[in-house]
Amino acid sequence: MSNTPPDPLPGIGQIVQQYGLRAVKKLGQHFLFDLNLTHKMVQLSGIQSTDLVFEIGPGPGGLTRPLLAIAARVCVIETDPQFLKHLAELGPYFDTQLDIHIGDALRFDLDDLSQQQPYHVVANLPYNVGTALLVKWLTAKNPKWQSLTLMFQLEVAERITAKAGERPYGRLSILTAAMARAQIIMRVPASAFTPPPKVTSAVVHLTPLPPSNQYPDLEGLAHITGLAFGQRRKMLRASLKPLAAGLSMPVSDWLHQNNIAPTARPETLTPQQFMQLATSISTTGPRPPRRGPAFSSKTP
Repeated sequence: MSNTPPDPLPGIGQIVQQYGLRAVKKLGQHFLFDLNLTHKMVQLSGIQSTDLVFEIGPGPGGLTRPLLAIAARVCVIETDPQFLKHLAELGPYFDTQLDIHIGDALRFDLDDLSQQQPYHVVANLPYNVGTALLVKWLTAKNPKWQSLTLMFQLEVAERITAKAGERPYGRLSILTAAMARAQIIMRVPASAFTPPPKVTSAVVHLTPLPPSNQYPDLEGLAHITGLAFGQRRKMLRASLKPLAAGLSMPVSDWLHQNNIAPTARPETLTPQQFMQLATSISTTGPRPPRRGPAFSSKTP
């Protein structure tokens, strides 16, 4: 590859036309051509010139370009081979080191790819794997990520950042609160994408809590929240009744002991209260076995 790139750098629309690129619906692809929006997303991510950054699903490179303009090293992970040639051709236009990895992002361990160095993730995530990737990063053991700046459907973004009592609040909100601070930093209308999705999108910025403040028993937290939100219209004394076998007291007494009304419903409890319940179960005795993964892409 030549170190002297042609001039000027072709626009995103020109690249799409030149290479015949197309969004694949089954891969959840929606192209973001508006470089004002992608530059703003990168600016709000807070990445610096010395940072290592991962981008998932770069597609035509609308977000890749402003990342390359700032970060010291950019690693992109792309599963769709139609984008690989033009992504490789971006390298000579920037001083930044560009690494391209081919495959399903769910199968990559970013800590391994970074060689255990701290990194950031900035990505317009494909809709079909966005939640699964977030859960994977939140539940990783001793993760090296320093921030995640991720675009989701607005509905998912609201579930990630919801507080107790808010309608979107649920298991994903609690998992996030157990491991990180999260906030919606910008909204993106459907009209900004090609093809336009049927929903508004939003960018969520997450930073990890200090290790001493992260909740260590995610399996226990998943168990409690799975029971509670699996029957979210029921009072806790009913939805948590399966725990009775592992307790030395009635469920209502156990809830009272944790300063929680047995008649409360799950959406009224804070993440800290759910963590308190999970901790008390682990110290009280064994809990009934769970089925399936602790948290998954279907976490409500």
